[in-house]
Parts: sequence; C-alpha cells; structure tokens
Amino acid sequence: MENLTHNPLLLFIVSFVALSVVAVAGSWLRRHYPTADDEQSELLGVILAATLTLLGLIIGFSFSMAANRYDQRKNFEEAEANAIGTEMLRADFLPAADAAIVRKLLAEYTGLRIQFYLNKDDDQRKQIAERTAQLQAALWSAVRKSSSAQPTPVEALAIAGMNDVLNSQGYTQAAFWNRIPTAAWFFLAIMALCSNALMGYRSGKAGRGMLFVLPLIVSFAFLLIADIDAPRHGLIEVRPQNLESLANSLGDRAR
Repeated sequence: MENLTHNPLLLFIVSFVALSVVAVAGSWLRRHYPTADDEQSELLGVILAATLTLLGLIIGFSFSMAANRYDQRKNFEEAEANAIGTEMLRADFLPAADAAIVRKLLAEYTGLRIQFYLNKDDDQRKQIAERTAQLQAALWSAVRKSSSAQPTPVEALAIAGMNDVLNSQGYTQAAFWNRIPTAAWFFLAIMALCSNALMGYRSGKAGRGMLFVLPLIVSFAFLLIADIDAPRHGLIEVRPQNLESLANSLGDRAR
C-alpha cells in the first residue's frame, strides 16, 4: 500500500477499478437478492447515507493531514534557505582563509540541497545524501578549526549559525519522511469499498453508467490526497524557490 501511494496516478487507476468492481458487484447482488420490503430499503438508505458521510469526513481528514505536511515541507525549505544565508553572512566573523572555505562549501551545499528537492531518482538521492553528509562534516570542521577552545562571541555566532544549517537539513528530511500513515490509507480504502458496494446495491434500476460516478469521484479524491502527500512523485511538489534564489546570490560571493 505504501508503494502504491508513492505513485498517485497508479493509485487513481487501481482505486477506480477496485471501486467500480465492488459497485457492479453490489448492483448484481441487488438484482439477485432484492430487498424484501420498503422498510428494509429505507434502512439501507440510512446506512448508505451514514457511510457516505463518514467517508467524506475521513477523506477531509486525510486531505487535511496531507495539506499540513505539504505546508510543513514548504516552511522547512524556507527555513533551510534562511539558515544557509545567515551562516554565509556570519562567515565574515571567521578568519579570511576559513571564511572563504566556508563560503565555497556552503555554495556547493546549497546546490546539493536543491538537488534533494528536485531529484526523483532513488539511487541518485542516495549519492546526494552521502555527499551532503560529507559536506556537513567539512562545514562543521571548518568553523570549529577556526575557533579556539574558547571562541570569541562573534566566532560563537558562526558556530551557532552552522548548527542551525545542519539542524535545518534534519528537519527537512524528517518532513519528507512524515507522510500519511499506511493504516490510515487502509481504513480509507475499506470505507470507500463499503460505500461503493452499498451504492451499487442501492442503485436499483438506475443506469449502469451511474454506478461509476461515485468510484470516479472517490478516486479523484484519493489522487489529490496522494499527490499532495507524495513529495517527489506527484504533480504538486515543493519547489526549492528560496534555495534557488539563495544559490544565485551565493555564486557571486563564493567566487
């Protein structure tokens, strides 16, 4: 299920097919096992209305979860760009030679962070993560090397700024890992299947084409939720606009 939600378009196709099948199955059951009287039919209508209401609430809750995670990733991208930009300025507090090294490393580090957001290849992202870890070690070593055992207040600012740079990357990575739990998708799928089965059974003599309306609507809802929740494989993604803007300004300062 987790791999399926990584691909919103595939999730849409699978959802539409599965929900359509259960809707048709419900219609088939209605033809072969019709309700005995109006009282049972009315009761079925109440159950269907309650089920659809609950499905709508769960879809709304899931969308809210996905939207909050999307906003979180955007906020951390902005915070990461601000941390790198601030440390670039605080590098002036270091000795000239060390400051030049820190600026050069920060420029390369910013480029790697942009690739982190844009790259969708898993193998390449592993290489990016390895190189990012190497640069982080080099950056921390550069600011620590330039400071004495008891750094001056301005040197301490440079060290604190570098700590913010490293922490912001960790927060961003955690935000990309933080997605809608698989268990929530299972409950959502079960509720959708039950709703469409009841709708198919309730459809009666309605046109067969009407059976596919609810599966289509629910599948589009799943597509939207999965697209927002998938950081790299959907149409809606976090663009590193702040980091790209920072990279343009760092290019001149690093040289």
